[in-house]
Amino acid sequence: MPFALITGASKGIGKSIARALASRGYDLLLVARSEELLRTVSEEISTGSGITCHFLAIDLAGEQGASAVYAWCQSNHFPVSILVNNAGYGLSGAFEKYSAGAHSEMLHLNIITLVSLTRLFLPDLKKQPASYILNIASSAAYQAVPFLSAYAASKAFVLNFSRGLFHELKGTSVSVTCVCPGPTDTHFIDRANIGKKGQKAAARFNMSPETVAHIAVDSLFKRKAEVIAGGINKLTAFFIWLLPKRLVESVAKKLYD
Repeated sequence: MPFALITGASKGIGKSIARALASRGYDLLLVARSEELLRTVSEEISTGSGITCHFLAIDLAGEQGASAVYAWCQSNHFPVSILVNNAGYGLSGAFEKYSAGAHSEMLHLNIITLVSLTRLFLPDLKKQPASYILNIASSAAYQAVPFLSAYAASKAFVLNFSRGLFHELKGTSVSVTCVCPGPTDTHFIDRANIGKKGQKAAARFNMSPETVAHIAVDSLFKRKAEVIAGGINKLTAFFIWLLPKRLVESVAKKLYD
């Protein structure tokens, strides 16, 4: 049986997606930075579900990350029918707070690695009778977010890239789905250095990673192009579209300043 490959699979949404796909009988290929966490997750899922689970510890923010993952699959003869591009992170605070290198590393993971993995695996996905690409963006994709400027822009890219590819691949066996979660109870806030105001606002609307994963996997198999996770986030996206951009961005600035 073909595998489901999930990046950023050691915790949070990626880990929950891995569990959701395992519950549907999919063998798994888990990719993330921490070998220790991956081993633990792999053993937990394998023991609980009986599925086959392999893992690769690698930093996907590196230049050769995507090609190394593809080479690993090729050398081990792991056929992939589901590609989940979940790995990513944000940097919160004034743009000048971070070095050019720090911004480049984040954007490489959020954008370049995602595009590279998609391009590398696409010919193989097309050979499967039914295959899927799941890209994880963010509710931040729908607006500019001051003090999360580069991160929000990267997720806008993921959303628009996914929608474009969805239409390109109509008539093939490959479906592309982009899921846009809002605040989720993961380590994103800590990694992004979100301030107290932003943390307090997020806590009011936090969804569990399990809930987001359920929505994501369900949407994947329904071959939906774009899904905003959660009713509140859908309503927020509607008002972002409806209200003047300057007003929306001013409100966002107050949350993350």
